[in-house]
Amino acid sequence: MDLQQYLQIFRKYWRSILTVLSVCVGAALVFTFLQTPKYSSTSSALIAVDTAASAGELSSGALYAERQVSSFVALADSALVLDPVIDELGLDVTPQALRSRVSVSAPAGTSIVDVTVTDTNAGRAAEIANAITASLKNVTSDVVPTGPDGDEIVTVTVVEPASESSRPVSPRPVVNIALGLIAGVVLGLGQALVRRLLDSRIRTRDDLEEITDAPVLASVVHHKGSDRAKDEAAPARGTAWASDESYRKLRTAVGFVALGGERRSSIVVTSSVQGEGKTETSTNLAKVLAETGARVLLVDADLRRPQVGARLGLDDELGLSDVLTGRADLNDVLLSVDDLSVLTAGTVPPNPSELLGSEAMAELLALVEAHFEYVILDAPPLLPVTDAAVLSHQAGGAVVVARAGVARQNQLTEALSILEAADASVYGVVLNDVPVSQIDGYSQYYR
Repeated sequence: MDLQQYLQIFRKYWRSILTVLSVCVGAALVFTFLQTPKYSSTSSALIAVDTAASAGELSSGALYAERQVSSFVALADSALVLDPVIDELGLDVTPQALRSRVSVSAPAGTSIVDVTVTDTNAGRAAEIANAITASLKNVTSDVVPTGPDGDEIVTVTVVEPASESSRPVSPRPVVNIALGLIAGVVLGLGQALVRRLLDSRIRTRDDLEEITDAPVLASVVHHKGSDRAKDEAAPARGTAWASDESYRKLRTAVGFVALGGERRSSIVVTSSVQGEGKTETSTNLAKVLAETGARVLLVDADLRRPQVGARLGLDDELGLSDVLTGRADLNDVLLSVDDLSVLTAGTVPPNPSELLGSEAMAELLALVEAHFEYVILDAPPLLPVTDAAVLSHQAGGAVVVARAGVARQNQLTEALSILEAADASVYGVVLNDVPVSQIDGYSQYYR
């Protein structure tokens, strides 16, 4: 995925990303607010070994003390040291509970033991730390043997008593909020990326090109006034102009793929499922083809749910089905809108597939292809019924419309497979209802 695709993901899912970010930051704030402030105080003691006056003995004593300091670190938070502290201060805790609040360490290369106590009360933290170093001093006097003259060999001297801290060590609002922000960004972007990867809907031209070798004939820009049949007065600027230009590009592409070589002039416009804009596309394509002065016939071949007549404001009482069943003559039911000839669906029959695959339909196509340069047939979707596949086999070829953000990859793949199984020519795919930001040039010029 490139940067543009990541930006598209952000634009689509920014609300959910912001929601996750807000939840994480909010959770960090609540966590910080609910935490009881804790204070820390440290008391430092020097472990020294009694030595003689010579430099050699002095060095040996310092080295011995440094080597033994780890033993005093372990001794400092033992029950032997902590029990007297509990008794002296009247603490209502066990040695194990007090040990969880005590941290003992020794800076590398020194004979100093640091006793750090954390408590919800700043004064009590300092008091306990000082009491532990005092207890360590007393226990050392009791457990370490004395020298030949009765003097203590090892002494514990408090070099820095603990003092009451004015600032709590926790909670840390800045750190917690920063962690909340980081978690929110990671989780928010992560869920958006997962949703996009799991989303099989087709959104871009690249999505189409990844799943099919069929040519992408055009990307039609989304615009509420893009139906030229309904909105002839749409202003030629902004997305309205971009939409019109999309259909002109489609017209050019159709001219190349549909009329090259020995190809016929009849083109079926269909889709995978309902609601992808096949009727809008076929109507507007017929309109822009007629603008060039070409003889164009628009046929409503959706005999189940005809829409062309209503879209163009035409009488749909008699039409294609009536011609195929012999109830009406073609010349009597042909209608016109400006320079465009129209054959509406007519009476809804009980057997649409049979009519569209009949010999009468083949003869009708041969007749209109001989008279019109383009015959655009609006057909039902491919997946629900077989009408479009049957008709595409009869006609010159098919154009499949896929609505951006609606059409799914598996649906389009299945629809194209149906056309292939019907031995129909697929002229290409039209990506419909594309945001103007996806169309190169339009997004910068008209924004």
